[in-house]
Amino acid sequence: MAEEEKDGRAVQEAFSKEVGEEAKRMEHARRAKDEGLWFGLGTMGIVGWSIAVPTLLGILIGIWLDANWPAPFSWTLTLLVGGLMVGCLEAWQWVSQAAKKIEQRDEEEQPDE
Repeated sequence: MAEEEKDGRAVQEAFSKEVGEEAKRMEHARRAKDEGLWFGLGTMGIVGWSIAVPTLLGILIGIWLDANWPAPFSWTLTLLVGGLMVGCLEAWQWVSQAAKKIEQRDEEEQPDE
């Protein structure tokens, strides 16, 4: 009789564990679904603006410098390249941070095996 109770408890614990893991998987899938199309478009928008804004600022400052302090080189082209580099670094940093957050969340939600 005692052995049957142990077997029953073991089956119940295994079932409870399996149900808990399935619930975690379902929650993870639901969250991943929420980050579908709109999340991707938002990310593209942020990355695009983080590159475009420094580039355009570099162009505007360069045009102003070319008009007020002429030099043997083009301030506009120089600051355009500088703004583009700054924007690309900023976008890369943002994407790296977002990827780390996603990886951390996935690790936390991953069912124990």
